[in-house]
Amino acid sequence: MSKRTAIWWIRRDLRLRENQALHAALDHANKIIPLFILDSGLLDSPYVGPKRVSFLFDGLQKLDHELRQRGGQLIVRSGNPAHELSAVVQETAADVIFAEEDFSPYARRRDGHVSQLLPLMLLPGLVVHPPGLIRKKNGGPYTVFTPFSKVWKALPLPQQGDLLPAPGHIDVPHDLTSLTIPQGESDTIPHNFPAGESEARRRLSQFVSGPEAAVYSYAQSRNTPGVNGTSQLSPYLRFGMISARETAEAAVRAIDNAPSGAARDGAEVWLNELIWREFYVNILYHFPHVRGANYNPKYDNVQWINDSKQLRAWQEGRTGYPIVDAAMRQLVQSGWMHNRTRMISASFLVKDLLIDWRLGEQWFMQHLIDGDPAANNGGWQWTAGTGTDAAPYFRIFNPITQSKKFDSRGIYIRRWLPELGNVPDKNIHEPWLMSREDQIKSGCIIGRDYPAPIVEHAAARERTLSVYKSATG
Repeated sequence: MSKRTAIWWIRRDLRLRENQALHAALDHANKIIPLFILDSGLLDSPYVGPKRVSFLFDGLQKLDHELRQRGGQLIVRSGNPAHELSAVVQETAADVIFAEEDFSPYARRRDGHVSQLLPLMLLPGLVVHPPGLIRKKNGGPYTVFTPFSKVWKALPLPQQGDLLPAPGHIDVPHDLTSLTIPQGESDTIPHNFPAGESEARRRLSQFVSGPEAAVYSYAQSRNTPGVNGTSQLSPYLRFGMISARETAEAAVRAIDNAPSGAARDGAEVWLNELIWREFYVNILYHFPHVRGANYNPKYDNVQWINDSKQLRAWQEGRTGYPIVDAAMRQLVQSGWMHNRTRMISASFLVKDLLIDWRLGEQWFMQHLIDGDPAANNGGWQWTAGTGTDAAPYFRIFNPITQSKKFDSRGIYIRRWLPELGNVPDKNIHEPWLMSREDQIKSGCIIGRDYPAPIVEHAAARERTLSVYKSATG
């Protein structure tokens, strides 16, 4: 092989295993430049939050460590991607740039601009089946999940032997200048989610391995926020610290090895959750306007109230509805939220408070370490009833019944709302119904130690039904 140099432009693929862009670079060149660009267009976005940025920086540190063990190092630059890539091409005489394709509107604009100036090669990897591969017979994209998932499952899926191994050695030019990898502020580091490929793969293995693996009870436990019943891999998938193909392969293997029918059901439900992620990537790819607008324009006339005080109460976990407040405090404190409570808290903002879903979408993106533009937008539009495969607008979560059903003993509530720690089980979901005597006994005076409800759910529900009905004729 003649001496060649290739740039591996790292964006959302902070891993060495099952990385098609990296392996394409290794197949092409003798020397590889693992390059990460600190892009102000992303880092200064109003949708970016400090916890997610700290998680990213920690992931870059871990990736650099893995590269150094293989004779290389991570090269970090800062600035406009096209400008920085041009500079590195000139410095190294690299003849091609390999990168994993991304599908957000910003990523597509960025990559389109770079490809006009430089030899950019985009490789699969963000999802198992790239957008455009799954289409209806008439060539159009699917906008309903179930038929999309059937076609997705019918396409070839990776086997364990298909997964690309991590390379043993990476030869990186040692005369390249690199910025020091930034570190997040100590109070923004999500300690419950250590970054890196090793941690991601450890979590995956723990979740799917053995006949008692959590994946086999996933169908039952995934809706209970007080237990650790989910994989908690979403932050790692967000930054590609583990690949979509590796998780899908693990899910299929768990289905095949399930010790019982019920266990198989659990693994199949988890696979469906992975497919939901790909469904929303497809929606964002084919309908990029959803990033700032309703997918379904018939809801454009919904008259949101957007009360700023109620928005702030929701953001700070002071609505007076314990399941909602626990969810919002978990979000702000930990940078993560259980999926069931994401739906409950989102429904409360949109359907109880009549606050525009876009304000909730942005708040989530500012705090979630797994904040993903496709999945987050899809979830919010589903809740608001404005999206593709959306819940009908008249489906409104009752926060009290949801709380009683999915956190019956108040384990989750008490974990995040310590002021309710001594409230009896019978009152934990509706503490405002406690007698004055019980409030004193539990050390929780409603209106002082914990707020009274900021709206009455039944009345708020009727108001929302009326507003939506008026908007849609």
